[in-house]
Amino acid sequence: MSNLIKPDIKFIKEIIGSGGESLKRCYQCATCSVKCSLSGDKDPFPRKEMIKAQWGMKKELLASPDIWLCHQCRDCTTYCPRGAKPSEVLSAIRRLTIVHYGFPGFLARLVNQPKFLPLLLLIPTLLLGFAILVREDIEKSLGISEQVSQKIVFASTTIFPHWLLNTFFASLSTLVFIALFVGVIRFWLAMKHADGNRRPAKGIVSSILTAIKNIIMHNNFAECSTERLRFLSHSSVFFGFIALSVVAIWVITAPINPLFQKGLVYPFNFFSPLKIIANLGGVAIIGGCLLMIYSRLKEDSTSTYFDWAFIGTLFCVVASGFATEFLHYVRIDELRYPVYFAHLVFVSMLLFYLPYSKFSHLIYRTVAMVYAEYSGRSSGVPGKPEDEEKVFTQNLGELAKKLDTDLQRMNTEEIFRH
Repeated sequence: MSNLIKPDIKFIKEIIGSGGESLKRCYQCATCSVKCSLSGDKDPFPRKEMIKAQWGMKKELLASPDIWLCHQCRDCTTYCPRGAKPSEVLSAIRRLTIVHYGFPGFLARLVNQPKFLPLLLLIPTLLLGFAILVREDIEKSLGISEQVSQKIVFASTTIFPHWLLNTFFASLSTLVFIALFVGVIRFWLAMKHADGNRRPAKGIVSSILTAIKNIIMHNNFAECSTERLRFLSHSSVFFGFIALSVVAIWVITAPINPLFQKGLVYPFNFFSPLKIIANLGGVAIIGGCLLMIYSRLKEDSTSTYFDWAFIGTLFCVVASGFATEFLHYVRIDELRYPVYFAHLVFVSMLLFYLPYSKFSHLIYRTVAMVYAEYSGRSSGVPGKPEDEEKVFTQNLGELAKKLDTDLQRMNTEEIFRH
């Protein structure tokens, strides 16, 4: 049985332009699949993905969960005898997958082009500014009279009342949820169709629980042997974000939260348990971002605007939050209000563009991991090191790497002389 392949030249150029410029160096030695500790014995990656990328097989790649099972630990890149950097190629394909399934499509394309960054910054600024501008009119029309208690020492509560911020971010979250839901459903259906709609090998609930457990424990990152910094940086950002999310949800639900029996006193004092959790979470995120920056500057990696935009936005969110807290304690009123407004703008950017930025990796990777469990794809991960065929292929790959290195050291005359 033969298959007709129609290479998508445009897609190949998009991969190369998204950080996968080393794609053409691959000569299919399979060293990458052998060295990858996350690749199973059945349908191992990333060798087959490199083949499909070279042939421009867009449909197959964008519907592949294996693209997301790769955690870009760069083990494959480190041992590739040709410097093909499979991890960066798969990272480029993941970015194109997000753009492909993003809803609405035009917004996904805008977020991934640096020339539109000023516009992307302007949109949440105008929306938040408009909300504050009409605040008094809404309060009058709805009969809202929010008195500032003596307990509340942050006078800007009258400028940024809780009802306004809760309504603004709740509306924003609803739009983000709808966009993510549409994108995820598209991705799930594409994976099922690519698998021929086969019967599931595992229940959906069990698959979700297994995937969430692996994500929380960071089991897959721990398998990486080349870049241990990635495990530490991602763990710091992940758990720091969870800490900040818990505190934020706690504050938002204050009116119906039985634990706030005496009412919400906000902002919290410095020694409040919630303030301590928030500060520790912020420190963890700052530390994780700095480790990510260090790792990208230290290594010969092809980090793109897609990577730097997310790290920069996340860093600005936390840094502006700490700046707001500091200005609050030292009572510099002329600065703390605009800094707090800037903090809200950065938070809006992080949330509003979540379905189209690298932040959405958390969602798409989770969905892919769930599908891998659901379809039985991950049953053989990780492969057994004593597997004879795998050991043979590993030795062959190491031999090819050594041969390639030796040839590079020899000039043309030495080659002919030998």
